Amino acid sequence: MKSCFSLATAVTLLAVVPLATAQSPAALSNWGQWRGPLGTGEAPQGNPPTEWSETKNVQWKVKIPGDGTSTPVIWGDKVFVLTAGPAMALGVTAVPRAAQGEVQFTAFQPPQKKKGGAQGEPAPTEPYQFVLLCLDRNTGKTLWQKAVSEQIPHEGKHPADGSFAAHSAVTDGECVIAFFGSRGLACYDLNGNQKWKKDLGKQKTRNGFGEGATPALYGNYVIVPWDHEDPGFIAAFDKRTGDEIWRQKRDEPTGWSTPLVALHDGKGQVILGGTNRTRSYDLASGKQIWECEGLTVNVIPSAVTKDGVVYITSGYSGSKLLAIKLGGAGDLTGTPNILWRVDRSTPYVPSPLLSGNRIYFYASNMGVLSCHDIVTGKAHYSAQRVDGLGNVYPSPVAAAGRVYLTGRAGNCVVIKDADKLEVIATNKLDERIDASPAIVGKQMFLRSHQSLYCIAEK
Repeated sequence: MKSCFSLATAVTLLAVVPLATAQSPAALSNWGQWRGPLGTGEAPQGNPPTEWSETKNVQWKVKIPGDGTSTPVIWGDKVFVLTAGPAMALGVTAVPRAAQGEVQFTAFQPPQKKKGGAQGEPAPTEPYQFVLLCLDRNTGKTLWQKAVSEQIPHEGKHPADGSFAAHSAVTDGECVIAFFGSRGLACYDLNGNQKWKKDLGKQKTRNGFGEGATPALYGNYVIVPWDHEDPGFIAAFDKRTGDEIWRQKRDEPTGWSTPLVALHDGKGQVILGGTNRTRSYDLASGKQIWECEGLTVNVIPSAVTKDGVVYITSGYSGSKLLAIKLGGAGDLTGTPNILWRVDRSTPYVPSPLLSGNRIYFYASNMGVLSCHDIVTGKAHYSAQRVDGLGNVYPSPVAAAGRVYLTGRAGNCVVIKDADKLEVIATNKLDERIDASPAIVGKQMFLRSHQSLYCIAEK
């Protein structure tokens, strides 16, 4: 790897920098990562409306060029959204590649079609742009837009559900990380000036279904997962320079989960689930700390943590949720560090919500909800159908004693954040929504395939 200083020096320099915590006042009042300020789906300072429609409590609605399923992230008065589409349609002017020091991307031939099973779409034959948009939080006006990359994708995506902008941006108020997987990892300041960009290679996803894992940003570390059908890895980069700090090989098939950074005894751990094994790595060095049993096929949900316990789940071709106590080392399978588990009705695409001492999760991609006590693992209610919700890809979010459940058809059911399932309101928008909501203050941001809505009382 290219670097202006050695790995040992990089680890030393990063180690002396105090780690930014998700509980900082600035972070709590924003939504800097796709699962919110705590990484749990909860907005502790949020208080959005409980009722809205296309004609009620929509502060603004703007068309987003291209297509995407990533969640918007918000810092201050700026909203950041990733999108992608044919270059001629988007027409975003990129900084000349020579000025950026970028590699010249070339077109790749579509992979040969596999025999049997579900398949992704054929790879496009025209250039696509992969774009970071910055919008004004109060008006929806585009402040700036940057083409992170322009190239012909080497693979297609899932024909019904996929997107070339399924990753979400992440920001800490100092920089914005835009990750498009095979199209690159880039860092911008909040005014749209590119600080650096990395080309990490090309992913080969299961059945050509497409990419979508979002990196984690913690302190000066950008943690990138790279689980695919060829040899994969997890790596850490310096957010200030883009230099690679560490990299660990992973023997995992394609996964779409975001790494979780958790603190234990003042030290950061990076936890990432997989089909074969669930693993934890030291944040500073990348050295593996512990591992335990794997999850199911196609790991998509992101883990959550509270009070030294990590809750990690997946739910395709099986069901599994593990509550893992931090502090162990080596192989934790079958040890007391596995506090409790659930082996039914766990989520496929949506991530769980952790609010207070309750963890909420769907059964597969259905509007069937469970709520468990995080300390005991006991179910407050299990696999209860939520009327009016339908199928789900968006993850649940919480604010002001309420839980917001968004369905793919544009509907949203608001329930009480309580031990009993109690519906407060049911809402409907006209457009399909696969992205998870983001909440800041009295506003909720909902990204459909065509538009971005700002929901707020008027």
